[in-house]
Amino acid sequence: MLTLFLILLPLVAAAVALAAKGESVKQIAFLFSLVEFAAALYTIFQFTPDASTQFALNLSWIASLGISFKVGIDGISMMLVLLTTLLVPFIILSSFGHRYKNPSAFYALILVMQSALVGVFTARDAFLFYLFWEAALIPVYFLAGIWGGEKRIQITFKFFVYTIFGSLFMLLGLAYLYFQAGTTDLEAIYALNLPAGTQSWLFWALFIAFAIKMPVFPFHTWQPDTYTESPTPATMLLSGIMLKMGIYGVIRWLLPVVPEGVAQWGTTALILSVIGIVYGSIIAIRQHDLKRILAYSSFAHVGLMSAGIFSLSIEGMQGAMVQMLAHGVNIVGLFFIAEIIQRRVHTRELQQLGGITQNTPSLTVFFMILLLGSVALPLTNGFVGEFLLLAGVFKFNPWYAGVAGLTIILSAVYMLRLFQGVMFGNRNEETEVFTDLTLTEKVTLIPLAFMVFWIGMYPAPFLKLTEPAVSELLKLVVR
Repeated sequence: MLTLFLILLPLVAAAVALAAKGESVKQIAFLFSLVEFAAALYTIFQFTPDASTQFALNLSWIASLGISFKVGIDGISMMLVLLTTLLVPFIILSSFGHRYKNPSAFYALILVMQSALVGVFTARDAFLFYLFWEAALIPVYFLAGIWGGEKRIQITFKFFVYTIFGSLFMLLGLAYLYFQAGTTDLEAIYALNLPAGTQSWLFWALFIAFAIKMPVFPFHTWQPDTYTESPTPATMLLSGIMLKMGIYGVIRWLLPVVPEGVAQWGTTALILSVIGIVYGSIIAIRQHDLKRILAYSSFAHVGLMSAGIFSLSIEGMQGAMVQMLAHGVNIVGLFFIAEIIQRRVHTRELQQLGGITQNTPSLTVFFMILLLGSVALPLTNGFVGEFLLLAGVFKFNPWYAGVAGLTIILSAVYMLRLFQGVMFGNRNEETEVFTDLTLTEKVTLIPLAFMVFWIGMYPAPFLKLTEPAVSELLKLVVR
C-alpha cells in the first residue's frame, strides 16, 4: 500500500490545489510535497536492499486482457522515487518568488506530473507503464504551453510531436510483447524467448521512444528550445526528473526484454550517446543564453549516462543510477540560479551580465558549489557517477571512453565560462543594484548544496540501495 500511497497522494494534493484560492496554493502544494517526501523516506527506511520487489500491489484491472494494476519497488525504482520526491518540494519552493497566473492550475499540474512520474518508476505492468508514461506528458505540455515564453506554442507543439512519435513506437513494441506473452505482466515479458530478428526491431521500437525522452543524439532537437521557453519549474521537472524516465525505460524495459537486440545494436546506441556528449558540449560552449547553456549541458550529461548503461557493466549501471540523482540535484539548482538572475535583471544573456559577485557573496558560493558538482570535481556528487560511468565505458572499449572522457574538459570550459560571464567582469546599470539571496532562496539552495557534498563524499548508501537490483537485472541481459 505504500507504493499506491506514493502514487495517489500527489493526485489528492492536486485536487486540493485546484480548489484553493489565491497565493495560498503555493504553501498547500509545498506542504503536500513534503508529506510525499516524508512517505518516500519512510519507504526507504522500511526497504531491504536486495534484488526483490517490495511494497508490491497487484490488483486485477482488465482481467479479460490480462492487464493488472501491478506496482512495486526494487532498488532501481527506489532511487528514482527518491529523486522525484526529493526534487519536487525544491521545484515548488523555488517558484515562491514568482507570481504565475492561475496558480491553482499551475501547481496542480506539477503535482499531477509527480504522481505520473512515481507511477512510471513503480509500474510492473506494460499497460500501466505506458499509461503513466503518457500521463506524465500532459502536465508538462500545459505548463510549457500556457506559462512559457513568447515562442511557447510552436515549441510546445514540436515537443508534443516528438514525444508522441516516440510513444507510438513504444506502443507498437509493447503491443507485440503482449500478444506474445498473453499478458502485460513485466515478469512474463521478461520470460519471453524471442527470435533474434524480432528482438532487433523491438530494440529500435523501444529505444527510439526512450532516446527521445532522454534525449540522445540525434533525437534531441526538441530539448534546448523546450527547456529555454518553458517556465523554470517546468524546465526543472523536465531536466531534473522527466529525462530520467527515458534512462529508466532503457534499464527496466529495453535491456532485459530484448537482450539479443541489445547485443546487436547496443554498440550503435553507445556510439550515438558518445557523439551526443561531444556535440552537446561543443554547442554549449557557443551559447550565450543561461538556460540554453544548461540545456545543452544536460544533453551532454545524459549522453554519458546512456553510454554507461550500454556498456552493460556493473560500473556503468551503478554510475548511471547515482548520476541520475546527482544530475537532478545539480541541474535543478543551476536552473534555479538562472531564474534568480533573470528575476533580478530581466535577462539571461551573458553579454548583458557581469560583476554580480561583488554584491552577492551567498549567491556566488552556492553557484560555485553546484557548478563544481556539474563539472565533476572530486568530492562532489558529479565525480562519483562520472567516474563509474567512464570506468564502465572503458571496460567496454577504451577508445570510446577516451572520447566520452572529453566531457570532463568540455564541461569545465562552458560552465566556467558561464560563471565568469555572469559573476565576474564589469558591472552595468542592471547588475549594479543586484541583491543577494532572499531567505526563501537560501532555504532552497542550502539542502541542494548539502547533497552535492554528501553524495560526493559518502555515496555508499545510494550505491548499496541499487547494487543488488542492478546486478540481478544484468543477469537477464548478459546471458
